[in-house]
Amino acid sequence: MSDQNQAGITRLLNEWCEGDKDALNRVLPMVYEELRKLARGHFAGERRGHALQTTELVNLVYLRLAEGKAQDFKDRNHFFWYASQMIRYILVDYARRQTSQKRGGGAVGSLDDADEPQAIQGMDLPTIISMDDALKELEKTEPRQARIVEMRFFAGMSHVEIAETLGLALSTVKRDWKEAKANLFLALNRDRPAE
Repeated sequence: MSDQNQAGITRLLNEWCEGDKDALNRVLPMVYEELRKLARGHFAGERRGHALQTTELVNLVYLRLAEGKAQDFKDRNHFFWYASQMIRYILVDYARRQTSQKRGGGAVGSLDDADEPQAIQGMDLPTIISMDDALKELEKTEPRQARIVEMRFFAGMSHVEIAETLGLALSTVKRDWKEAKANLFLALNRDRPAE
């Protein structure tokens, strides 16, 4: 995406934040394909015939944006992180409705694969629910780590993009990411029986 398009997206997002409701309608065509790519990434590991489809997921994100309060986005990365949060919540809500298991999904034996953006792709529904529960637990004690996990794991943002969006040093983001993976590993495997 060109610098001019990125600046246009940021300008329209700022206009929306300042109360121009039509700015959201003008920015959507500019970000639609990237939102579809983000949604497809979340579906990559799902079984065929998933009840939610990419277009429906993007439409649900748009509706939540349109119905909600305008956010103060610093830039396009911040917007896509926020959209990825919405996708996470929609998918977790869907997973909770589809399974009556509170826990019991395949635990993530190692979060080393999480070094790859959008590692959620290969998770089954119960594991997505467990991951969401673990992330909520992490938010209580380490909110910055939780935000970094959301941005890296769910939005597929690079360490550099996260550092820019949060205004942190790159070394801080990398250190927090490493600690967050360890904390999530412990939370995800705490209730699992010993083998």
